[in-house]
Amino acid sequence: MSAGPRVVRASKFRNVYGTGWKRDLCYDNIKVSKSSWDSTFCSVNPKFLAVITESAGGGAFIVLPINKEHGGKMKSDCPTVSGHKGPVLDIAFSPHNENLIASGSEDCSAKLWNIPDGGLTSTMTEPFLALLYHQRRVGLVLWHPSAESILLTAGSDNLVVIWNADTGEPTIVIDSHPDLVYSACWNWNGSKLLTTCKDKKIRIINPRAGTIEEEAICHEGSKASRAIFLRNGLIFTTGFSKVSERQYSLRESGHLSNPMVQNEVDTSNGVMFPFYDSDTNIIYLCGKGDSVIRYFEVTPEPPFVHYINTFQTPDPQRGIGMMPKRGCDVNLCEITRFYRLNSSGLCQVITMTVPRKSELFQEDLYPETVSPLSGLSSEEWFSGMDHDPIMMSLKDRCIVGSRYRDDYESEHSLNLELSSIVSPVGLPKRLCRTTSLNHHAVAKSFSLPLNAKTPTRNQEALLEEIARLKKRLTEQEERVRVLESLNHEERIRKLESFLQFKEKNFEQDPRNISSSESSKSQVPLNNNSGMCYDRNTYKASAQSSPTALSMPITDDEVNCAKDETFTTEILPHLPFGESLCKLSNFLSTPISAMGYELPSPMATAHSFASLPPVKALASFSRWGPIKSFSSTVMSSLTAISPSNSPSKNAHSSE
Repeated sequence: MSAGPRVVRASKFRNVYGTGWKRDLCYDNIKVSKSSWDSTFCSVNPKFLAVITESAGGGAFIVLPINKEHGGKMKSDCPTVSGHKGPVLDIAFSPHNENLIASGSEDCSAKLWNIPDGGLTSTMTEPFLALLYHQRRVGLVLWHPSAESILLTAGSDNLVVIWNADTGEPTIVIDSHPDLVYSACWNWNGSKLLTTCKDKKIRIINPRAGTIEEEAICHEGSKASRAIFLRNGLIFTTGFSKVSERQYSLRESGHLSNPMVQNEVDTSNGVMFPFYDSDTNIIYLCGKGDSVIRYFEVTPEPPFVHYINTFQTPDPQRGIGMMPKRGCDVNLCEITRFYRLNSSGLCQVITMTVPRKSELFQEDLYPETVSPLSGLSSEEWFSGMDHDPIMMSLKDRCIVGSRYRDDYESEHSLNLELSSIVSPVGLPKRLCRTTSLNHHAVAKSFSLPLNAKTPTRNQEALLEEIARLKKRLTEQEERVRVLESLNHEERIRKLESFLQFKEKNFEQDPRNISSSESSKSQVPLNNNSGMCYDRNTYKASAQSSPTALSMPITDDEVNCAKDETFTTEILPHLPFGESLCKLSNFLSTPISAMGYELPSPMATAHSFASLPPVKALASFSRWGPIKSFSSTVMSSLTAISPSNSPSKNAHSSE
C-alpha cells in the first residue's frame, strides 16, 4: 500500500506560540498618543523602549530602560523627550547606535536625540541634531540597514529625503511621488528603496540617483498600504481590496504587476503593519486596532506563504514595536519579542517561543543575525559602495555554568572575526563602530592590554575592589599633603599666648585656682581653637571610646601652674618639640578613622611636664649659669622648617 500525502507540513516553527508577561513586569500607565496617523508609535532595541505619548502644547515621547526593575506603573511626571512644537508622528532607533533615536513631527522637522545610558533623568528639550528641509509634516523616519548615519525621512510634501546624519545635510532628495508616501523600506544591503504611495502604486527606486526602476499597482483599495523587502529579494505587501477587505501579497522584483501570492485576511479597517524576521523568514501581521497577531512563514516552495498561528489578546492595540533578535532570550528559545501598546495605557510584552525540551543552545533556531556594527560609512555609501549587514552569533549569549557569558567577551571575539572582512572593491575596509558600550566594558577595555585574556567575574570583583582601595588611598594621600602644608608654628604661637594668659591669672589670684572647681575641671584639649572642655565630659567621652597614646591628666598640672614655663618657654625651642606636634597631627587622621581619640600635642606636653624628672629639670634650668648656657645653645641651633616632611624632621631630631 502506498503512503498517503503528507498532511502536516514539516517546519521547526510550526508550533511557535505567544506568551504575555505578567502585568507587574510590563510597563503600565503610559499615555499613548491619540494621533490618527498610521504609525507604530513605538520603537525598541536591547537597551531602550521609546513610546510616543500625548503631550499638551507640542510633541513628546518617553524612553524607558529595558529591564525588569523599571517595569510596573509609570509615574505621571516621567521624564520625556519634548523638543518638537507639534505632535510626534514616528520614531526609530539607530541600528548602529543604541543611544541614538530619530523622530519626525508635524512641525515639519526631524530631530536626532542622544539618550544617556540608564535612561532619562530629566526632560530633554535640546536635540543632538535638527534636520530641517521638509515644508510639511514628517511622518516617516527610517535608518539605513548597513551604512552608518544614513537616515531617510518622508513627509506630506511628497518628498523623500536621505540625510547624512553626521553633517545634518539633505544629501539626496527624491521627488518621484505624486502623492503622500505611506511607507518605505530598504533592501537587504541598502542598494534599493521600496515605497508605497497614496496613488496605490508600489515603486522600486534607485536611492542614489532618485530614479524609479519599477512600479505597479500594489492594492486596489484606497486605504493605506505597506510593503517590505525580504532577505531573498522578494516583496511582501499589505493593503485593501476594492471592497475594503484586508489583503497580503508576495511579489518578485521584475514582476510587480503579477503577485505570486495574494490572499484576503478579514474585513477590519485597521492598517496591517508587517514585521519581518530575516533569520527565520517569519512575517508577523499586527493591525492597528486589532487584538490579534498573525504570523506566517515564507518558504521557497509553493504556496510560499504558510499560515502558522494567531496570538489572541483581549484588548485592542494602538501601536507595537519589535525587539531585534540580539535582544531576545536564547535560553528560552525566544525567537521574537513584541512590545504592544494598548488603549488602556499598558505596554504588554509578548514573547514568541519555539517549544524545545533541550536547554542547550539551538543553532537551527538562531543562525547568525544582524549585529550593531555598520558595514559602511556614510561617505562610502554616497560614493556608490554597498555592503551586506555585519552578522554576529548569538551563541555567546547563552548561559554557561549557570551564568551569562560576559558581553565584553562576545564583543571582543566579534571584533576579531570582523578583522578579515574586505570591502566589495577588494580593498581593506574601515569598520565603523558607533555602538556605545556600557561603562563596565569600557573600563575593562582601557585597563587591560589588547592581548590579555578576558577576566572572570571573580577577577572582575577583585579588580573593582582594588580600584576602590586605590581611590581611597589617593584621597588619604591628599589629606596628608594638606596636613603637612599647615603652618604649625602659627598654631603653637597661639597656644603659647593662651598659656601665658592663664599663667598671669594664676599669679594675680592663686586662691581662685584652689577654690574654684570649675577652673580645676577645665583643660585645653584642642590645639586648633582656644576653647576649654569640661574634664568630666572629657572623661565620659574617654570611657565611651578608647584613646590611643593616652597619658593621665591629673590635677597636679593645674596646681603646679609654674611648671608650664617649661612647656611655653623651653619645649617649643627644643628640636623634638615641633616634631612632637607634627607627629600628633600626622597620626590623628588614621587613628580617628579607626575610632580612637588622640590628645592634642599641648595636652601631651602638659602630661610630659608633670613627670618628676621633667619637673626637676625645669627647676634646675632656672639656675642662672644653666639658663645662660641653655640660651647660648638654643641660639646656635638652626630652626627646623615647618614645610619639611615628617621623615626629615625625624632625621633631624635624631
